[in-house]
Amino acid sequence: MHFVTGGAYNGKSKWVKRVYDLESEVLWLSGYQEEQPRRKGFQGKTVVLQGLDGWIQADARKMAADAIREKWQEIIADWRIWEKGSDERSCIVIGSDLSKGIVPMEASDRRWRDACGWVYQDVASLSSRVDIIWYGVNQRIK
Repeated sequence: MHFVTGGAYNGKSKWVKRVYDLESEVLWLSGYQEEQPRRKGFQGKTVVLQGLDGWIQADARKMAADAIREKWQEIIADWRIWEKGSDERSCIVIGSDLSKGIVPMEASDRRWRDACGWVYQDVASLSSRVDIIWYGVNQRIK
């Protein structure tokens, strides 16, 4: 598993496409379009879960932060099982960094920010590689 984070609109998706030379047999799911991140029998080689922050934001409108974390632990575990099923498989998770700036006033926005931090920690700990992308340039931190 590879976790890619960094600022919004800083080139994370473009960087992933370039580094992985993604063209075929890719399942690209987007949390910004609220597609479900479940695999449902996908048999390709690469999956990209883009917009982890978007899925978590939708969850924060209706769930407690600890429930969000548990939900995402299950989803990521499911994708890890899929990935470990073959050496050719790769799971790439992309999420925008929310840790910079002012703490939000709205409770659901704080819940979203907190849940993102916890889920990102979980994903980073399970990933074999973690990169931060700022302005299209990566910094490998794991």
